[in-house]
Amino acid sequence: MSTLKENWWSFLEKAPGISRRQFLLISLRGLAFAWLSRWGSLTFASPETKFTGRARSVIQVWMWGGPSHLDTFDPKPEAGRDYCGPLDSPIPTNVDGIRISQLLPLLAQQADKYSIIRSLTHGINSHETAAYRMQTGREAGGLLVYPSIGAVTCLFKGYDHGYRDTIPPYIVLTSSQGRFSETGFLGPKYQPLVTGGDPNRDPFLVEGFVLQGVSQERQNQRRQLMNSLDTLARLIPEHPLFQKIDAANSQAYQSILGDAVKVFDLTLEKEEVRQRYGRTWFGQSCLAARRLVERGVPYVTINYQGWDTHKRHFEAMQRMLPDLDKGLSALLSDLEEKGLLKHTIVWWSGEFGRTPRIQWEPPWYGGRGHYGPCFSVLVAGGGFKGGKVLGSSNRTGEEVKDRPVYPEDLLGSFYELLGIDPDGPLPNPRNLKVPVMLPAKGGRLHEIMK
Repeated sequence: MSTLKENWWSFLEKAPGISRRQFLLISLRGLAFAWLSRWGSLTFASPETKFTGRARSVIQVWMWGGPSHLDTFDPKPEAGRDYCGPLDSPIPTNVDGIRISQLLPLLAQQADKYSIIRSLTHGINSHETAAYRMQTGREAGGLLVYPSIGAVTCLFKGYDHGYRDTIPPYIVLTSSQGRFSETGFLGPKYQPLVTGGDPNRDPFLVEGFVLQGVSQERQNQRRQLMNSLDTLARLIPEHPLFQKIDAANSQAYQSILGDAVKVFDLTLEKEEVRQRYGRTWFGQSCLAARRLVERGVPYVTINYQGWDTHKRHFEAMQRMLPDLDKGLSALLSDLEEKGLLKHTIVWWSGEFGRTPRIQWEPPWYGGRGHYGPCFSVLVAGGGFKGGKVLGSSNRTGEEVKDRPVYPEDLLGSFYELLGIDPDGPLPNPRNLKVPVMLPAKGGRLHEIMK
C-alpha cells in the first residue's frame, strides 16, 4: 500500500492543471481503490451443495421488538384477564381446531396456507442477543460473529452462484434491523441493500436507486459528466482494481437507469391491488416484497418496527394488528395466486415474545415485557405445509408444553428447503471447521415440511 501512496502523490505533482472537480473525482476513485484493496481478500466462494430444495426465495416478516404470542397466534382466553386482557375472544380459522386472535380475521381465512409453531424457545430476554440468536442460530460470544440467514442465503444463492440481476440478492425494507450485524464475518459483499424511503409514498425513494426530482435524463447527464472528468482513468496505467470500480459503476447505472428500478415502482400495480395490501407502510412493504421475489431476489426482509410494547400494549395492538392482518394475508394469497408461494418461504417472527402475564400497574398500564422462554412463529410456502400447528405452550403461555423448537431447528429447516446443506461447511476468515447451521436441538421441522 506504501507504493500505491507514493505513485498517487507523484501523479498529483505532475498534474498541476487539475481542477477542484477533477481532484475530487480522483480522490473518490482513490478511496474506492483503497476500499477494494482492503476488502478484496474477504471474498468467500461458497462450496457446492448436494441438497435440492423447492424454495427459491425467502420473505422474512420481522417483528422488530417482539410480538405477543398470546395476542396473535396462541391466544389463551381461558387463562383469564391477567393474561389475555381485552383480547378474550379468539376466532376460528378455515382450518378446524385452529384459533387465532380476534384482530386477525383475514389471516384466519388463510390458515390453510401457513403453519404455526407455538413452542419456539431460547430463554433470552435481551433484544440484541435474542435477535442474534434468532437470525444466526448461534449463541452470542465466541471467536466468530456469525452472519444472519439473509447473508448466508446471499452467499449460497447470490452472485457466486449464478444470480445476475442488478438488484442485490439481499434486500431489507426499509430500515436496518440494527440489533445485530447482518453479515457477521462475511463482510460487505453480503450486506443487504437497505432501501430507506416509504413504499406507500409515490415515488418510493429507494436509497441509491430513486432520487426525488431527478429524472433518468438528468442521471444520464451526470454519468456523462463523470466520465468526461475521470482524468485518473486515462493518466495512470490500467489496474485490476480500477477495472472492478468501473464494473461496479456500470452495474450501478444499469440499476438506476435500466429496467431493474421498475421493481420498486409500485404505481405499476393496479390501485385495487395496492388497496388489498393496505395503503400503509407495512402493506406496501409486503407488496414490494412480492415484486422482489417475483423478480427472483433470494432474500427479502420487512423490518416492521414498533412491537416493543412495554406500555399500553393493547392500545398499540388495536392499531397494529389490523395492519399486520391486511398486509400479510394479502401477501400470502397474492403469492399463491401467482404460483410463487410454493417456491417462497414466508416466515413471521420477532426476536422473542412478550410476557404472558400483563403488567397492569403504572407506569405500564397494561404492558407486556420481553419474553424468550416461549413464543410463536408462523411459516408458509417454499415446502412448508399449511393448516398445521407444531408444538404447544401451557395453559398460560408461559412455558413450552411439548415439542420445543429452537432457532437452529428453525433456520436449519429453512436451509434444507432452500437447497443449502445446513450441515455443510460455512466459509470463514479463520478457516475454522464450522457448519452452516448447528445440529438440530429439538429436531428440524419435518412434521410440517412436505
